[in-house]
Amino acid sequence: MADKPYLLTDDEVITFIIRGYHIVEADFPEGFNASIYEELDGLNLLQNNLGDAILDRVPKLYQVYDHPKVRGALVSLLGEDFQMNSHRHCHVNPPGTRSQSWHQDGVNQRHHQIRTVLAMYYPQDVTPDLGPTALMPGTHFRNAPTDRMATYANFREQVVLNVKAGTVAITHYDIWHAATANRGNRTRYMLKFLFSRGSEPKAPSWNHDSEETKGLMRRFSFERPCACSQSDHYKERGLRMEMWNHLIGKANS
Repeated sequence: MADKPYLLTDDEVITFIIRGYHIVEADFPEGFNASIYEELDGLNLLQNNLGDAILDRVPKLYQVYDHPKVRGALVSLLGEDFQMNSHRHCHVNPPGTRSQSWHQDGVNQRHHQIRTVLAMYYPQDVTPDLGPTALMPGTHFRNAPTDRMATYANFREQVVLNVKAGTVAITHYDIWHAATANRGNRTRYMLKFLFSRGSEPKAPSWNHDSEETKGLMRRFSFERPCACSQSDHYKERGLRMEMWNHLIGKANS
């Protein structure tokens, strides 16, 4: 069970619903992130793609996803009985690589609940020249064919994850994202793990205050994570409420 102080607030859950991601800055012991980076460097992952076996080869990664802040966020979004998916991958972005195309990892199922999230751990500081991950806020509500998305370049409201070592970015499975070009002089690693809901929510699994939430709910109607037409924003409002009602158990009562 997650410690209550590490669970998300209503405001943070609403932000996740609107924007599609939450950033956790975990406070690991000194040298912990550097030791994982060194282990990854020693595996020669460009020539030896370990795929799902990365967790067996670097078991310290269990400590990343067991960190109270990370676990608290996962419980808040997926419930106490969330499960680690068997699929995981170490993304290697060495110097000289080009930017990735925008893509969604999900299979574009048209539900609007939080059933699976990506949890992306960075064992090194990610500076602008090191090929950080780019996210497009709000796109977890948008379905686009991969070949169509490959024609897109930079977006005005894109968020580039220039983060500290030890950061875990938790995103909705359907959010648009891409690795950017590594113009630096060292490899940027990102460990991608998937976590899924174990059961349907019956009540909020975060630090919920029904009175405080009354004022926050206005955000669903007026906040826009990126520029869009009035028609699209109107549709988003309904999808946000659908996601919220599912999380608080209202959709299953």
